[in-house]
Amino acid sequence: MPMRSGRHAPATRVVHAGLPGPEQGAPILPGPTFAGPYHLRGEPDSTPYGYGRYANPTWTALESAIAELEDGPVLTFASGMAAVSAVLLPSLGRGDVLVLPDECYGGVPALARERLAPAGVQLRSAGGGTDGLMAACAGATAVWVESPTNPGLDIVDIAAVATAAHAAGAELIVDGTLATPLLQQALALGADVVVCSGSKHLTGHSDLILGYVAVRDAARLDAVRAWRSSVGAVPGPFEAWLAHRSLATLDVRLDRQCANALTLAELLTGRDDVTDVRYPGLPSHPRHDLAAAQMHGRFGGMLGFDLGTERRAQAFLDACELVAEATSFGGVHSMAERRARWGLEAVGEGFIRFSAGVEDPGDLCADITAALDASRG
Repeated sequence: MPMRSGRHAPATRVVHAGLPGPEQGAPILPGPTFAGPYHLRGEPDSTPYGYGRYANPTWTALESAIAELEDGPVLTFASGMAAVSAVLLPSLGRGDVLVLPDECYGGVPALARERLAPAGVQLRSAGGGTDGLMAACAGATAVWVESPTNPGLDIVDIAAVATAAHAAGAELIVDGTLATPLLQQALALGADVVVCSGSKHLTGHSDLILGYVAVRDAARLDAVRAWRSSVGAVPGPFEAWLAHRSLATLDVRLDRQCANALTLAELLTGRDDVTDVRYPGLPSHPRHDLAAAQMHGRFGGMLGFDLGTERRAQAFLDACELVAEATSFGGVHSMAERRARWGLEAVGEGFIRFSAGVEDPGDLCADITAALDASRG
């Protein structure tokens, strides 16, 4: 039985979201349902649970939980890219125009180039942040926004782009992975569709792959559901159950991660051997005020900074004791990487993408300071 969400703060809602009503002797969070076929007598539409590719009670519970946070209906997927594919591939065809920002997760433009462009979809790149996206809306069918951006940590005015997109008759799709629905509710800001990787902050333990789509319009969700069922891009029940279990700690995890990220950003700005420190929570960030208004006063767990050269960046990563060198973010363990190693974004060879974990801030600052000092040699 869903809560009456408006009565409670997000930190409370995330703990209780999607849980069934109290039943004597029943667990608070029921375990995962493992099923291919279900018992199905008579008419096939008498229950949503007829075959495991179409529905699963464990998905339903998780989707209900995330829907309470996004304030819109939700479908879960086997991965973030499965969710992206379900939004873009069946809805765009010959003659349509997709606007993509010049900075967004690299898998999205790659999918567009490999699958949409050969099908006759025109791809339009938009630079210049909010203004560039608004200018590119004319004649568009769909507009993709990522805010905060990865890894540049720019902030896009979602409400302003939504207004421009809708005036042009275009759909606005927002990648909300870095912010999560606790820090930023893109549907409330005017987005038509939100796509998230649940593998990152949402579940937060670096142990599963998951994605979801949230929408404003139930008819849009029906189309996404039909695609998911057709191609079978469904999450495993155990992954869905792990995600629901982990969701309850999202607010407390984010609170420490955001605080640690800000502390590290302030530490880094005070060093003369570190440049280009990027974090929306710093007053020096060019769109700090927009971030403060749009992200409910917390700015995420990711930051970026430049150590100048590939050699020094790698030496820094090698010297860290508490930081895993990995290509993800949002986990309870701090992670970092030299982002230019992928060749996907316009960042310097020494640029570090850093995901703050939930470690003690004093320990984390000491580790980073020691690694920076060691990397100077």
